[in-house]
Amino acid sequence: MASKSRFVVGSHVWVEDPDEAWMDGLVEEVNEDELVINCTSGRKVNTNILGVYPKDTESPRGGVEDMTRLAYLHEPGVLQNLKSRYTLDEIYTYTGNILIAVNPFQRLPHLYNNHMMGIYKGAEFGELGPHPFAIADRSYRLMINDRISQAILVSGESGAGKTESTKMLMQYLAFMGGKAQADGRSVQQQILESNPVLEAFGNAKTVRNNNSSRFGKFVEIQFDENGKISGAAIRTYLLERSRVCQISDPERNYHCFYMLCSAPPEDCKKYKLGDARSFHYLNQSNCIELDGLDDSKEYVETRRAMGIVGISSDEQV
Repeated sequence: MASKSRFVVGSHVWVEDPDEAWMDGLVEEVNEDELVINCTSGRKVNTNILGVYPKDTESPRGGVEDMTRLAYLHEPGVLQNLKSRYTLDEIYTYTGNILIAVNPFQRLPHLYNNHMMGIYKGAEFGELGPHPFAIADRSYRLMINDRISQAILVSGESGAGKTESTKMLMQYLAFMGGKAQADGRSVQQQILESNPVLEAFGNAKTVRNNNSSRFGKFVEIQFDENGKISGAAIRTYLLERSRVCQISDPERNYHCFYMLCSAPPEDCKKYKLGDARSFHYLNQSNCIELDGLDDSKEYVETRRAMGIVGISSDEQV
């Protein structure tokens, strides 16, 4: 808790603000439990001392990779560090062994290719920049060395990037687990191709996110004594079923409905499908198409993925 003795005239501080969340400034007056702060934005604020936190003036302008190195690990300090890194396109930051991801709202394929996985393979945790691959590699190494099962928790609010982060973790573990075979298809390939299938039937556009998972997911990847993938299981729960029959503008229903309406002509004729705007469960919202997403292409890709994970053509229809 803040106390009077912590601040004197000229102290650099953070003050809570209803519009900006936090503003930085200098203490101009100290009157018992009240402070007068001259903010860098030009505003002068009178506030209770309990709503004020000290500011580290020696913190690097670009922030720090691990926030346990911050002089003050409080809310404004954490948020400022994340903001500083985000402006430099650094979307990942550690707090000890916790990885914080800030959604860039754009594709960054150069961060997740095979070259990048090779860089993080076997590297000491913290030796390289913060990344989901570092978390996955550390878990894999602990499992191999200690022979103890590991768990990675992916948590956050809607639109934070949980779906993409989970995909990156699975991608790396599949990369490390090799290509153990199952029915002519590699388990590695089946694990990765399970994502588009789950997303087609369980993800939708919300106000904050174009590809939001409307269900929970528990992914279990099993490895043999040599560290190779031997099997996997994915359990889903709490699917938002009310979305099927009722959606709000400008959201979308589950991706699979729009994919079906964009299927090849022979499939549309076979299943008596038409334009998505002609169906009540879809036209409750004015948002039918998404920028950068080709539903007809996604339909073909999803059918292919269903075949890879073991769903036969008869079962698909």
